[in-house]
Amino acid sequence: QVQLVESGGGLVQPGGSLRLSCAASGSIFSIYSMGWYRQAPGKQRDLVATITISGSTNYAEPVKGRFAISRDNGKNTVYLQMNSLTPEDTAVYYCNANDRSDGRWTNYWGLGTQVTVSS
Repeated sequence: QVQLVESGGGLVQPGGSLRLSCAASGSIFSIYSMGWYRQAPGKQRDLVATITISGSTNYAEPVKGRFAISRDNGKNTVYLQMNSLTPEDTAVYYCNANDRSDGRWTNYWGLGTQVTVSS
């Protein structure tokens, strides 16, 4: 019922910056939070950052101080500003939306966007 489309991934040099965008559409009115997760080859999908409808944010320790999540409610879009990128940040980044309706929690996922940090 919720569709998520990521954009903004690509190749960037170490120390560089990149901004990811995630546009939500469909039944968006019950979304409680949105966030970003990432998955490197051979690794599990891990939390990067989340933001709630009230604006509260949460970051994984490896990205604290370097990444910033924000949202534009008018555009139904969440962003991830990534600074001081390192090769360890290389992964597929997935947008997530956590929805609560009729007393049930539901997670939605985008298809992901590749971020590659390399010189």
